[in-house]
Amino acid sequence: MSSEFSLPAVEVSLSPVERFEEFLQSRGKRVTKPRRLIVENIFAEHEHFDADGLLERLDKALGRGQVSRPTVYRTLSELVDAGLLRQMSLGGRSVYEHDYGYPQHDHLYCQKCEKLIEFSSEEVKRIREAVAKEHNFRVLGHRLIITGVCQECSRVRRRGSPLDLI
Repeated sequence: MSSEFSLPAVEVSLSPVERFEEFLQSRGKRVTKPRRLIVENIFAEHEHFDADGLLERLDKALGRGQVSRPTVYRTLSELVDAGLLRQMSLGGRSVYEHDYGYPQHDHLYCQKCEKLIEFSSEEVKRIREAVAKEHNFRVLGHRLIITGVCQECSRVRRRGSPLDLI
């Protein structure tokens, strides 16, 4: 999963690890070493990822078996509940991105190569606000994923295509 749009960071009072620790403590849960390692790894770079990709990264960084698959899945769910990650369903699988410390943005999703392109649009925000006003609705946020085919995948043609005969 790659992103071509660079999001400016939003200033936050706590680091993602500190925010997660605060969340866990408010729920009476322990801050374990594996949980801390997962959060540190996720927030080391801004990248869209799925659970399997995260598990591979953790195995490479820490050594195989240092963090279990169930721990990764539980921690991802807790990070979503804590407001640190956003979960999206793309191509039948869950994909995660940073939510804490990043501004509202939307996505273009290529159904061929699965690339996610982030973008921010004032026009989308204006439409959102106009629709909300029309319906007396208080907006808390939105999520827009436009699906299609990216420029690179649009250029690739299959060999032997009937179009080659033209």
